[in-house]
Amino acid sequence: MSVENEHRLNFRDSMASLSAAVNIITTDGPAGKCGLTATAVCSVTDTPPTLMVCINRNSATNPVFQENGHLCVNILNHEQELMARHFAGMTNISMEERFNWNIWQTGTLGQPILEETLANLEGHIKQIQEVGTHYVYLVEVKQIRVREEGHGLIYFKRDFHAVMDKQMAATV
Repeated sequence: MSVENEHRLNFRDSMASLSAAVNIITTDGPAGKCGLTATAVCSVTDTPPTLMVCINRNSATNPVFQENGHLCVNILNHEQELMARHFAGMTNISMEERFNWNIWQTGTLGQPILEETLANLEGHIKQIQEVGTHYVYLVEVKQIRVREEGHGLIYFKRDFHAVMDKQMAATV
């Protein structure tokens, strides 16, 4: 194995130890409706509220996100692992079927909003950069819904895990 490949594999293994919130990123518009599961999501600034979303350049969803120009970051709760698996392509559920379930609303910006999530953040894609194997989307958030109840869902060591809110867990 080349040093470069070993370095890349070591990097990927180390990133498996970086726990991250699980999100379903959705879009709807002239190019159609689609979504995917992503953990490479983080805040950039709160003035204006801006997120960074990273999507592999090989993903068939990129042209749809880019043409639509809007998206929604749906931050999943601990009971939504199966949805994360569907949108990660780990099941045989088609994109059309994923959006046919009665668990979706349409947000203010016309984006698909998944019900029962911890939060939904709709925004405009302001900038797209190519960095290595990924597109980095900078998204200015225009509409936010936050749910007070619920525990988190993270991806850690290449698997999904629930993260319990201490205060909420103590009242159960």
